[in-house]
Amino acid sequence: MIKISDAAAKQVAISLEQMGSDPLPLRIAIKVMPDGSFHYNMGFDDHTHPGDKTFTEKGIELVVDAASIPLLTGMTMDFVEIDGKNEIIFLNPNDPNYKPPVEE
Repeated sequence: MIKISDAAAKQVAISLEQMGSDPLPLRIAIKVMPDGSFHYNMGFDDHTHPGDKTFTEKGIELVVDAASIPLLTGMTMDFVEIDGKNEIIFLNPNDPNYKPPVEE
């Protein structure tokens, strides 16, 4: 369903460690905007809702709501440096604005 790069998994683990609490699942959701573009939401969440799907990728427990599941299939979450800032990014072929990364 969702792939997590090694760098993203490491960053999520660091964030959980910095919180200093019991590990929480990472919820990822997509909101489709009026123009069809995708807005991604991500955060640690210990609540589950009907239709949620929970799975583990690279040791990270993920929770996805039912509406987002088909939109996230085949997506990769990565942690990269962009313009001197480290960021989580989503490479999602389902997103109408997706452009595959250019290999150098």
